Amino acid sequence: MPEPFHPVANSILRLSLLGGVGLSAFVLWAGYLAVRSPYEMMQEVPREQPLPFSHEHHAGGLGIDCRYCHVAVEDGPFADIPPTAVCLNCHSEMWAAAPALAPVRQSYATNLSIQWTKVYGLPQYVYFDHSIHIHKGIGCSDCHGRVDQMQLTWQAPPLTMAWCLECHRNPELHVRPLADVFKMDYRRPPEQAVLGARLVKEYQIQRLTSCTVCHR
Repeated sequence: MPEPFHPVANSILRLSLLGGVGLSAFVLWAGYLAVRSPYEMMQEVPREQPLPFSHEHHAGGLGIDCRYCHVAVEDGPFADIPPTAVCLNCHSEMWAAAPALAPVRQSYATNLSIQWTKVYGLPQYVYFDHSIHIHKGIGCSDCHGRVDQMQLTWQAPPLTMAWCLECHRNPELHVRPLADVFKMDYRRPPEQAVLGARLVKEYQIQRLTSCTVCHR
């Protein structure tokens, strides 16, 4: 009785199975890269705002300290969006009638907040405290990039868990003197490893990598 299948059918079946496994692995790998891509993470994508506010002009050109607008950044988990009254500390005198500042004047008159577009957003299950990082010598530009050079603000880092853990595992590579935390143009010195090791000990920085530190 003749064979129901030609011997070459076994080879075809094996190749089909291997191809299916390879294709599945490729799809999973491509999906993994896609969800972690800068596009998916909204990294380096300038955010349009309801009025043309420029950090480059205010923080860079005028040299306004981050804390003047983000008043809670040293004392709590959130940096906070400045209230409209803070804008009018200057703009009630300068460019007070400028058409571009109409949303500011309307916000103050109606006591309704300006609907700024959020740039940095973490999932609800992620806990992050600005004040802890600042008081441990982690500078603003380490996480937010050179905001003083951004006309429209964008998210500088990927904000992946791996990105956070790299700093938590090796804080000596990132920590800076407390006097330089708000210095936008700070550059790590060549002896960062030595300086960082000293500051880690001085500031009592712990290498916190337990899940419960951030996921609460």
